[in-house]
Amino acid sequence: MEAPISLEKVDPRSRFVDFLKTFEDENGYKYRKRISQMVLDKSISLVIDFEDLLAFDEELANLLIDNPTPILEEAGKAIKDVMRVENAEYANSVERFIARIRGLPENLRIPLRKLRAIHINKLISVEGIVTRMTPVKQQLVVARFKCRGCGEEIEEPQTGRGLKTPVVCPVCQAEGKKRSSFELVLERSKYVDWQKFVLQEKPEELPPGQLPRSLEIILKEDLVDVVRPGDRVTVTGVLAISEDKALRRDQPPIFYTYMNANYVEVASKENIDVEITPEDELKILELAKRKDIRELIVNSIAPSIYGYKEIKKAVALLLFGGVPKIYPDGVRVRGDIHVLLVGDPGTAKSQILRYASSIAPRGIYTTGKGSTAAGLTAAVIREKRTGDFYLEAGALVLADGGVACIDEFDKMDPRDRVSIHEAMEQQTISIAKAGIVATLNARASILAAANPAFGRYILERSVVENIDLPVTILSRFDLIFVITDRPDKEEDRKLAEYVLDFHRYKYVDAFENTIPPDVLKKYIAYARQHVKPRLSEEAKKKLVDFYVDMRSRSEDPSNPITITPRQLEALVRLAEAHAKMALSSIVTAEDAEAAIELMLHMLRKVGMDVKTKAIDIDIIMTGQPKSKRDKILKIIDIITDMIKENNNEPVKKEDVIQRAITLGFERHFVEKVIEKLQDSGELLEPKPGYILKTIL
Repeated sequence: MEAPISLEKVDPRSRFVDFLKTFEDENGYKYRKRISQMVLDKSISLVIDFEDLLAFDEELANLLIDNPTPILEEAGKAIKDVMRVENAEYANSVERFIARIRGLPENLRIPLRKLRAIHINKLISVEGIVTRMTPVKQQLVVARFKCRGCGEEIEEPQTGRGLKTPVVCPVCQAEGKKRSSFELVLERSKYVDWQKFVLQEKPEELPPGQLPRSLEIILKEDLVDVVRPGDRVTVTGVLAISEDKALRRDQPPIFYTYMNANYVEVASKENIDVEITPEDELKILELAKRKDIRELIVNSIAPSIYGYKEIKKAVALLLFGGVPKIYPDGVRVRGDIHVLLVGDPGTAKSQILRYASSIAPRGIYTTGKGSTAAGLTAAVIREKRTGDFYLEAGALVLADGGVACIDEFDKMDPRDRVSIHEAMEQQTISIAKAGIVATLNARASILAAANPAFGRYILERSVVENIDLPVTILSRFDLIFVITDRPDKEEDRKLAEYVLDFHRYKYVDAFENTIPPDVLKKYIAYARQHVKPRLSEEAKKKLVDFYVDMRSRSEDPSNPITITPRQLEALVRLAEAHAKMALSSIVTAEDAEAAIELMLHMLRKVGMDVKTKAIDIDIIMTGQPKSKRDKILKIIDIITDMIKENNNEPVKKEDVIQRAITLGFERHFVEKVIEKLQDSGELLEPKPGYILKTIL
């Protein structure tokens, strides 16, 4: 066992004073400036860069690592000593200052999975994602007790578990009384802000088939509320142990670890967790110069899957993403692209999703069937061991700044889908439960896959009839692709040969014109972090002309609406992402054309009225093409006329159906319309078999 450190021999306080007063960098006295700034910011914490301390006094830096608690206490006193010189008035107004250590070397950044007993009571750094969080509470640090016998007040510092009370009252003891009883004077005791959160391993670093490891982190004083669920953080602190409450006499004394945080660094959304070295950067910039870079990237998306050129292009654009914007009036427009794949079973939808989640710099794969609303968005849960309420982040919050791949999107519980609405457009998740009211960021692109409602996609029906999803969600997808499995002799032969060549390990051609996955991942991360393309005049003109041309087709009241401003915003995002693929800072006319091409591909496949063969965006936006809406209005007119003819009295349902049939309508369609109008409350059934309109 190590001999306890003698602080008198080492004198860390005076050594820290020397460091703070005399350490210089190219800009002058670094820590003197920071201490002066503390006064302006009314701060009690001084951030010290570990590499500076190591360069100035290696022995002191090593002592700090091995004996962090006493050394940090002395460092706080040293800050106060220097503050007295800089600003005596502020030094006297603050009871204690805190030294916060930033930037520990690589060997002291311990993965959560590698935390062991040797790290206890050492200063280390851990990285992860914030999954649960308690509200801010107050911890009693110095309790003031009042003697019930004589009224004497005694201060008792609180350390460890439980409330420590004084043993005896000195006044009563002097008077010869053997026993004293005390009451806690809450208003004269001292408290600090306290908060706890759970740090979990990052999903992308999790070994296959393993449960993620986690660690409880305690935040105090000015560290509370610096993080929120979904944030990716690096925490520097002291690993401590606490006795398990469920400890039984017949079991060995087992303790669990937690960390007292000293410094917390929150990674920004742009700081995607992919390390890009200067050599990588050179390789990325060299790749971007290639004329065929976009084709190369599209070829690199799931090369083991045959065909699907447009889908792979859409997935590539989703991975790069557009540029988010905040307008002067505070309105935020998302830059993330959402794509939905709808198709027959066995058409490799899941494989595309899995590939996208592996290549995305921050990708999470989940399924609608295996996820609840809480698992996808956020939840308030109660921890059994402590009874604390936690705010827990779900998949979309954990994917903040990345891509969420949701398979079996149609299998989600209808109640759970409501929570997806806000996440897709506002890119936030609001929660109010158990006194916790919070809004969390969910700035993620959503790549979803759904199976058709009837098992196979029926081309004679619209996309809304084919998918068991509400139009409110469908309309939020920038691109929707329908994948049908139709026999085609020539295509089937090519696909079979392609698949079987892979089984024979003959895939030279498939991977010949591609980028290795690890390089592509870094390329995407670099583009998302550094490239923010802006629309050129030529690109703007292309998009405006396309929008106006499509809208002009709808000027005749008999024609359906072909496109709405929502598709225009999607076009901008797609064009920006297309520019990002070549690391271009300008969105050119070519980028705008590529976006238009994909949008038209979608409109022809998904936004087309199967009856009239005209493009009708209302199929996606409202769930009904104009042709169907017109037919419904005609049936409503028939009902209205018949009721008026009958002196505003109820009319027989069968009579309405018969009149509609004579005008060319199908019985099934008329029955369905009447049923829907009854469900919506527009029609009443005052007596069996008769109907009456609520408003004539």
